[in-house]
Amino acid sequence: MQKMTSSGKRRAVYSRKTLLLTFLFAAAVNIHAAFADNGKLMAGTSKINITPKTDQFIHDSVFARSLVLELNGQRLAFVSLDLPIFTSERIEQVCKQRYNIAKVILSSSHNHSAPMVDNKINVSESSPFQPFYEEQIIKVVGEALAQLFPAKIAAGKSTFPQLGFNRLIVREDGKARESWIGDEHYRVENPERIPFGPVDPELGVIKITDMQDNPRVIMMNYAMHADVVCFNYAVSADYPGVASRKVEAAFGNKVNCLFVNGGGGNVESLMISPRKSGPKDTTATNYAPMERTGELLAWETVKLAKNITMPANGETDIKYKVDSLHFIGRYDAKRAFNVHLVTLLINNHISIAVCPGEMFVQFQLDWKDKMKLASMNGFMFGYSWSGGKWPGYIPDVRSAALGGYGADGDNLIQVGAGEQIVTKHLENYYKLNGLMRTSW
Repeated sequence: MQKMTSSGKRRAVYSRKTLLLTFLFAAAVNIHAAFADNGKLMAGTSKINITPKTDQFIHDSVFARSLVLELNGQRLAFVSLDLPIFTSERIEQVCKQRYNIAKVILSSSHNHSAPMVDNKINVSESSPFQPFYEEQIIKVVGEALAQLFPAKIAAGKSTFPQLGFNRLIVREDGKARESWIGDEHYRVENPERIPFGPVDPELGVIKITDMQDNPRVIMMNYAMHADVVCFNYAVSADYPGVASRKVEAAFGNKVNCLFVNGGGGNVESLMISPRKSGPKDTTATNYAPMERTGELLAWETVKLAKNITMPANGETDIKYKVDSLHFIGRYDAKRAFNVHLVTLLINNHISIAVCPGEMFVQFQLDWKDKMKLASMNGFMFGYSWSGGKWPGYIPDVRSAALGGYGADGDNLIQVGAGEQIVTKHLENYYKLNGLMRTSW
């Protein structure tokens, strides 16, 4: 990647990037946008309530939290959302035109207790809540941009006893079935809370401070379904909301905590509330497991964040590459999936694979292993949309063979898509760090 060492080169690179992004939005194919620069980092953050008007009971509100990074005039935005799945071409277009932000990454927590439409979770862009969500998100990005401050960035990891289990349990016939299907050996919903694997028990934290090392933003990366209170028929941000609020409180509410899920497509919480069979079911929702799960995650996050050492100076190096891959359906070749990816490299130490859809946990484990070989602090941002078609569940090949919910189905992406996604991220990482030659 070319480093920009003069204002003339910066203008040239920015012009080329603008043309590439214009092509991206016009055609949505063959994306090869890239950026590389170093200098004084500016950051801004904000938080906004995105709970729409609803007849549902609101146990706790859902929020959007934003982080804008600016380096030599180039802007990148992250938004964490207390929503199941959220995509919006309009948000990126408006943010580009209004705020001169080149790329917006929308990370959904994947809670299963967001505001419903006709007692169903509606994640399509035709949802009646979509315009309200979009306006609130555009607003919270603008608020972050209006509050830019000189910043530093660093990251860390810690491992603690797992909060989740792999819900695709291999049975006596060698096939896997989801945990809510019992048999003569395993009980429905895994009531003994057996910690089936694989899972990733590692927590990742990215910390952004001002120049005096005062924390301003905590990005909390953990791979697990946010469905502790699934089918509660009430609005709740689930355990990510609890964890984010507790982290913010631990820092005197002077930080915003952005929860970013990881490769949690087949990972469920060990602690869950009883499930309702429908909106008229009188089974009481137990919010204690949600609170406890969020509390445990927050405690580990705060401890880790306080132990992350910030760089001595404010010089920051950011490189990223935008790409796309095209897939068909597993059983239906007429299905088309245009999967957009962003690979980031920060300070030549923090590598982030931004992935849409519900990546299975094996991909996160594989990505982080590959990054360890490169002496990198690797993160996988799952459920994170940056354009293209939402790909749904993305199982690894072994899981696709064993089957079970999310691993096999008539609407799934082709087998091997996830492996190709991780490989593309790895290829782009080595292009960003300069080791991968692009010509002979």
